[in-house]
Amino acid sequence: MTPNRPRNLDSPLVGALIKYMSKAQVWVFRRTGGRIGGRWRIGAGFRKPVPTLLLEHRGRKSGKVFTVPLLYLVDGDDLVVVASQGGLPNHPQWYFNLSAHPTTRVQVGAEHRRVRARVATPQERKRLWPLLVALYADFDAYQSWTEREIPVLILQPEDQAH
Repeated sequence: MTPNRPRNLDSPLVGALIKYMSKAQVWVFRRTGGRIGGRWRIGAGFRKPVPTLLLEHRGRKSGKVFTVPLLYLVDGDDLVVVASQGGLPNHPQWYFNLSAHPTTRVQVGAEHRRVRARVATPQERKRLWPLLVALYADFDAYQSWTEREIPVLILQPEDQAH
């Protein structure tokens, strides 16, 4: 077990709690155009709220469309998200789904955008990680709680993706 890792982090209850809280946030975000649910105010976000977007992803097996709320960083024309899943040992399902179906949509506030997702290169991750931690300090804690390297994904506007 990694040092300072919360004792009950791997409890099935944590995964269920994340799932249902995410669904509630998506519901409120959509109905208010992001006015409610558009800022993360938990953990390090309590004192320094973090912008949140809604990311659609198509199930790689089911083909169903799912939506998750994610913290994001603006990097030029791109949006940057982190597959942290709160420091759990496995990547979130949306990460695998985006790997299979990288072209998708996000909602930022009331605005919908078409984007193409890709994993940041090691050089991009090295540049972006300190910016992400400055945005939300808990990302560093999450990384310390897991042995996996937490992926950083770049969401490029579809017309600029290459």
